Amino acid sequence: MRMGPHHLIPRDADAVKGVRLSRGTIDRVWRFARPYRRAILWFLVCIVASALVALVPPLVFRSILDRAIPRHDRGLIKALAAVAVGAAFVDAGLAVAQRWLSSHIGEGLIYTLRVALFDKVQQMPIAFFTRTQTGALMSRLNNDVVGAQNAVTNTLGSAVSNVIVLVTTLVAMFALEWRLTLLALVVLPVFIVPAKRVGRRLQTLTREQMVMNAEMNTQMTERFNVAGALLVKLFGRHRAEVDAFSSRAGRVRDAGVRNALYGRLFFVALGVVGALGAVAIYGVGASYVVDGAITSGTLVALASFATRIYQPLTGLTNARVDLMTAMVSFDRVFEVIDAPVAIADRPGAVALVEPKGQVEFRNVGFRYPPAAAVSIRSLEAPGTEFSGDPDVDVLTDVNLTVPAGATVAFVGASGAGKSTLLSLVPRLYDATTGTVAIDGIDVRDLTLDSLRAAIGVVSQDPHLFHESIIDNLRYARADATDAEVEAACRAARIHDTIADLPEGYRTIVGERGYRLSGGEKQRLAIARLLLKAPAIVILDEATSHLDSENEHLVQTALATALADRTSIVIAHRLSTITAADQILVMEQGRIVERGTHAELLALEGRYAQMW
Repeated sequence: MRMGPHHLIPRDADAVKGVRLSRGTIDRVWRFARPYRRAILWFLVCIVASALVALVPPLVFRSILDRAIPRHDRGLIKALAAVAVGAAFVDAGLAVAQRWLSSHIGEGLIYTLRVALFDKVQQMPIAFFTRTQTGALMSRLNNDVVGAQNAVTNTLGSAVSNVIVLVTTLVAMFALEWRLTLLALVVLPVFIVPAKRVGRRLQTLTREQMVMNAEMNTQMTERFNVAGALLVKLFGRHRAEVDAFSSRAGRVRDAGVRNALYGRLFFVALGVVGALGAVAIYGVGASYVVDGAITSGTLVALASFATRIYQPLTGLTNARVDLMTAMVSFDRVFEVIDAPVAIADRPGAVALVEPKGQVEFRNVGFRYPPAAAVSIRSLEAPGTEFSGDPDVDVLTDVNLTVPAGATVAFVGASGAGKSTLLSLVPRLYDATTGTVAIDGIDVRDLTLDSLRAAIGVVSQDPHLFHESIIDNLRYARADATDAEVEAACRAARIHDTIADLPEGYRTIVGERGYRLSGGEKQRLAIARLLLKAPAIVILDEATSHLDSENEHLVQTALATALADRTSIVIAHRLSTITAADQILVMEQGRIVERGTHAELLALEGRYAQMW
């Protein structure tokens, strides 16, 4: 499945068109908010109640001025003051309730979106991760998810609140004096005029700032891991890295300043207009009081109400600006969530039950998929073309049957296609042409979970999480007992090394296992494989980091542990695969020689030259 252009967002923020608040976007937002709909309803109830309670103080002041003071009624003054105090306490309680509800909704939405994003990223093919900037992806999980939550709880909440406050206030004002109310609304068109232009600019600046933040996060993510930090130090690039980061951080700073300035100028201008409206009410209203058309209490109440309508008018005028700006975050979140998954279970896929381990390659050809099918443009490096890998065949017409329980080995120069071919077995990629089958079943017709449960891989550079040794080992099988873990480690010749550590199996290995030597990491990865006990084992240079003594020990352990399992080995040290049932020599994506060690030596061909 390929991803169409509508899934892609241009890197150039100035070229971005306005986000459309489509019915589809609203539906998706509403779907993610499903668990919090009752809380949203109560949130709206609190907003309505708060708007109604806020009408009380101006009306109380009107009654004090027009009734209590002229009558010298101290009892009425005290009663009205008590009403005002009670309204203040009720309003405070409603404010706390609104805050609790908005936090419950907002944090819940953040949780839901983050889990959905994490789940979707985990489903993406390995090609997605080879092209994606980790920092940009982390920005989606953090900054954009929070921005999307802000769109629901703050922007939409404020818009609803402003509508209710405006409606209730205008009703009260019209009931008091319709002419002054209309005068207060005369300035309304002045609010609307600047909104569209400023709104578009703020939206563009917001997206630009998000892109810059993602670039800055990417540099931090890549330089703060052990490998990146080591590279910087070995090449003496500390000052260059600081300068590059300073430049990126400076652009983020400048974009933030521009964003803040545009927003503040907008609100200052609208505030001035609102102040002029209030002055007009006092000026015209005072003449009405002198003429006896209205009371002084009515004028004070109207002026108080007028200050209440300009704030929601300002907010509503800018609601589209705020909403469209916030919707940029939803746009970026849904861009990942809606991305098609290139490798997934087919409809009707079956589980691989009790696999025997026979592996077949039938007329297999492969070329790397186009970028649009596996990647998202906005997550790739900025300033690069959204192009795919070279459109050439990496594998061509590969035919091979590996009997269950047999051991086959692939040899050949780097880039010959060995690792690529074996990556088709667990469906890290799918064959472009032909079929890869296990026990006679096309791997694309098997469920991914059952397929990968039947396959164990130890790569040339095994990955360990920044956790304890026992946690890394149990990643293969969470229910493994301590005795089973120890047995696997003994078989991999790593138990004694672990036992000598101060914290033993509870030792934290560090990021990517950098607290361990290369040979120790490799043996831990082999122990993890043995603990999984798969039917098919793929060893991609699995002993490359071991010295001769440890290599011999592990080879002996593997010979015993992998008995009756299908083993597919990639090796550069030919001495490690002389006992293989079949050796295959690859060149430029093709199998050019095959046979046992003795048979290939007798051919005096490519293998004999390598030997």
